[in-house]
Amino acid sequence: MLESNNTLAISQESGEDTATVGARSGVANLPGGAFFEGRWQTAEMTVEVRDPQDGSVVGWVCTSTPGDVKRAIAHIHRHLQVQDWPLRARREALEKAVLLLGEQSTRFSIIVAAESSKTINEAEREVRRCMETLRLSAAASEELAGATLGFDDSLAAGSKVGWYSRKPVGIVAAITPFNDPLNLVAHKLGPALIGGNGVVLKPSGRTPLSGLALVELLLEAGVPSGRIAAIVSGPGVSEALVTDERVDLISFTGGPATADRIAAAAGAKKILSELGGNNATIVCADADPVAAAAAIVAGAFGVAGQNCLSVQRVYVHTSLFEQVLEQVTAGTKALRTGPKLDRSTDIGPMISEAEARRVEEWVEEARSAGATVHAGGTRRGAFYEPTVLTDVFSRCRVIRDEVFGPVVSILPFIEVQDAIYEANNSEYGLQAGIFTQSIDVALALADKLHVGTVVINGTSDVRIDSMPFGGFKKSGVGREGVRHAVHEMTQPKNTIINLAEPRSDRQSLDGLIETTA
Repeated sequence: MLESNNTLAISQESGEDTATVGARSGVANLPGGAFFEGRWQTAEMTVEVRDPQDGSVVGWVCTSTPGDVKRAIAHIHRHLQVQDWPLRARREALEKAVLLLGEQSTRFSIIVAAESSKTINEAEREVRRCMETLRLSAAASEELAGATLGFDDSLAAGSKVGWYSRKPVGIVAAITPFNDPLNLVAHKLGPALIGGNGVVLKPSGRTPLSGLALVELLLEAGVPSGRIAAIVSGPGVSEALVTDERVDLISFTGGPATADRIAAAAGAKKILSELGGNNATIVCADADPVAAAAAIVAGAFGVAGQNCLSVQRVYVHTSLFEQVLEQVTAGTKALRTGPKLDRSTDIGPMISEAEARRVEEWVEEARSAGATVHAGGTRRGAFYEPTVLTDVFSRCRVIRDEVFGPVVSILPFIEVQDAIYEANNSEYGLQAGIFTQSIDVALALADKLHVGTVVINGTSDVRIDSMPFGGFKKSGVGREGVRHAVHEMTQPKNTIINLAEPRSDRQSLDGLIETTA
């Protein structure tokens, strides 16, 4: 393991099992506050990373400059020109990273939980998913094989033969958010690296430690130091990264406003963006109301609702409305909001008190417009209780925009066409859910929902790390999901051979046969 220069102190909390307390009895080492030019940078580690639960400092990262960004990119650019990294070595490095992450899963879970909104249970699930993402990235080496070019049926083919292979785009800028600080980093680094690219990571300044720790682990697993860099914070850093002409592709997960600014600044570059959702679930008249309600509660409040796949709007047929509302309300009230490292906690804090205040304002706006609060609706510092609303006016922000907080609105419908219209009546189009016992109804509705994924007898809160992930409208451009990201981060390169035409002065085949006989 590379030398570490940052430590994360962990204090014991109540309600933990013996294994967790034992794992947290010491300190978890963290790498330096940035990584570029093949080494950890520690000279300017002045940016504090704080636990949103209580504001305590859990680590520090570097204050970087646009000059640091240029140095990082220049180092990777030169490495790509002069140092080969064969596909087999890339695959083996990612496979080893999976094993190392399994060995260090407790450490990574603690880091994720300490700096983010995630409970320890949610953090452990994210580490397992990160292992899966890295495993899928290694397996995606098969996607780079290419194929022969079918010239036989072309008028211009002549005596040509050829093939294409997939080659790296070059340097990838990977910009990641706070809500999944480990696995969303892996979703960018894994495909970029297996594709043969160099990558500069800019993790969220709110949760950078998980991403830096993953970079450290990848280096330990065999990723060349000339293929990867990580820079977190500093004036002008983001602009320097996206505008540098040596960056060939930008992969960004965040909000639409930031994506617009990146696109305007970056110019003619390939940009992949996942920009969130305002996800709807439709509960039809023939649905199982108990199963639907349980899935809605599970899908609305994970990571304190700070999940692009969260269930935000639920349209329930009037015949089931009261029953579903009662079940959702009861399930929501049963959730426990509390300390992240207590295993009995269901909901941790939001990423900051300011974000919790924003959600509080949006709910109060809805309440003032006539909405009814059936559960939650209260804030305590950075904690916002999971909230269930009805009677919400359609122009309220909790319906119109992405809440990105623990709030779900339950709304009745009579005709299914109205539910489809309302579900589609959003600037976003990421994912949606349908509950029905009729396959005909399910497929008819799925066809009409203008979203990237429809989940039948489930909510929007489903992501399989191998599926093409992304949405329509303001929800993004391009697709993640490891194999699909590998295709986005590589490009086909043709090789064509002109075979020599037969010459009249050459010995005939019959002559050759006679001679050799």
